[in-house]
Amino acid sequence: MKVNIFDKDILKQFSNICATITAILSAVLIFLDIPNQWRIVSGVVYVSFLSVTYVFLWIRANRLRQVDIKIGTTTVVVKSGDIFKEDGLKAIAFNEYFDTVVDDKIVAKKSLNGQFIMNHITNVEELDFDIEHDDDLKSNIIGRAVERKQGKTTKYKLGSSILIDDEYILTAFSRFNKENQAELTIQEYVNFLLTFWNEINRLYAQRSVTVPVFGSGITRFKNGFEDIDINELLRIMIWTFKISKIRFAYPAKLTIIVHDDLLSKVNLYELRENE
Repeated sequence: MKVNIFDKDILKQFSNICATITAILSAVLIFLDIPNQWRIVSGVVYVSFLSVTYVFLWIRANRLRQVDIKIGTTTVVVKSGDIFKEDGLKAIAFNEYFDTVVDDKIVAKKSLNGQFIMNHITNVEELDFDIEHDDDLKSNIIGRAVERKQGKTTKYKLGSSILIDDEYILTAFSRFNKENQAELTIQEYVNFLLTFWNEINRLYAQRSVTVPVFGSGITRFKNGFEDIDINELLRIMIWTFKISKIRFAYPAKLTIIVHDDLLSKVNLYELRENE
């Protein structure tokens, strides 16, 4: 179970329920008198009811598939699902070169950006042209990797983003090492998110935005954070969003999609503490 049976929030909910029930019973028993032969039975029934109620709260907390968090005027929804089926804008993480060659060497076919390129882009050459000639991306070029034997050579600042087809926001998320493996330090991850939220503020135009849990795929974290888990990544994402300037006015919202395979590892109940 993801949520401890003695979780403080469950205990708090249970205490509130107990207080309400006790108040109601106290009011009722002013006018009713329980016969002596039924008092023990009534006590057993009362304790059993409270025990079942507590177990119900605990099981429900562990089976949550969605949680809504209120941050200022923004509703942040964390849930499982398919990002491509969500309404509004959808963020897709690319590497720092915005590579588009899906060959399991540069871009993995099973990755989110691999699925995006294969299933939602009809003309890759046109996508490459749009990326290369976008004025905002041009201002975020930080160098050229002329030594690269495969893929593009223009390197962009992490967090740099471009709007494609008025539906997808492509963002430079991870660095690539010499073996074309995605990697990041935790400092780069936080800096990426802060830049990314600013880019969202520039591009979203009062629409809802859906993002994946950045870093929960094949990205390798370095410098002592190799074992960082998805719960920590989610907390960092929510924290950086909270301190950013972006706010979504109702009915627009931010949705963070957790892959179904990872949902069993995510403590959605605990995330409510970020409110």
